[in-house]
Amino acid sequence: MFTEERNSDSVSRIKTKINETPFLIIPLIEHKSNVDYNVVMQVFRYMVFIWEDYEKEMERQHKGISKTKDFKYPPILPIVFYDGADNWTAPDRLHDRVLLSDVFGQYIPDYRCMLVKLADYTNAELMEKKDELSVIMMVDRLQNAADYMKLIQEVGSDYLHEVTEQSPEYLLEIMAQIVEVFMAKLNIPLEEVDTFTSQIKERNMGELFAHFEGWDVQAIRKESREQALIEARKQVEIEMEEVRKEVTQQVTEQVTERVTESDIQKLLAVLYKYKLGCPRETAIEQLMEQYQLS
Repeated sequence: MFTEERNSDSVSRIKTKINETPFLIIPLIEHKSNVDYNVVMQVFRYMVFIWEDYEKEMERQHKGISKTKDFKYPPILPIVFYDGADNWTAPDRLHDRVLLSDVFGQYIPDYRCMLVKLADYTNAELMEKKDELSVIMMVDRLQNAADYMKLIQEVGSDYLHEVTEQSPEYLLEIMAQIVEVFMAKLNIPLEEVDTFTSQIKERNMGELFAHFEGWDVQAIRKESREQALIEARKQVEIEMEEVRKEVTQQVTEQVTERVTESDIQKLLAVLYKYKLGCPRETAIEQLMEQYQLS
């Protein structure tokens, strides 16, 4: 549908009824992993694309129909699905992105996005759905080792098997592809990703987490980073001790001769330069007291 900008995306049509009157509704789902303050304008452009495409399709079937009195465009339900860790703070109304919309409101288009935040749903709530999407959303929630441990504790193998037992092959393939993207985002080794996704394709959902070592790899990396940080801190302490000795030597050499105001300023500059935690006023008082200076 979006040949101009988004040829990789697809939009679904849902046929439904209200009071026995059939109509078409189009859900437009925009996926965000980071807060995007311009998402309402972005979605607005896509809504126009959808309506233009619908108009062209109807015109191909019935030439001139879009110019008739009874022609109507289908309603679009704009949904922003957010799975990021930070709190979503972007506006969900188009008027919030248009200057002086409170003054020119009746002349400016407006709509509101439905915001769906993954963080608002617990694993238990997702499991109540008992569908393939719930599994994908639970895997999408994984951000760290704690999330992984919580998932394997709350989601049993029976549930995973029940959800996908009757899933068609094409849907399992889609699930595997989506999960593969999530795993790549977490920097999990490719061979482990292949093992993980193959369990989905082969309907071995009960074994999905049994042999997964991805988070162990992450834990090792974290431990290595923490050890490197400890070593770096030790090195900094050694270097700071050398700096203290150097400063002490400079002070001793300068105060053995006639101490001038310029010398004191130099000493204070050295103290400030090496950030020894000594406030300027305290350093002045100590120098005055130790060397009987006015």
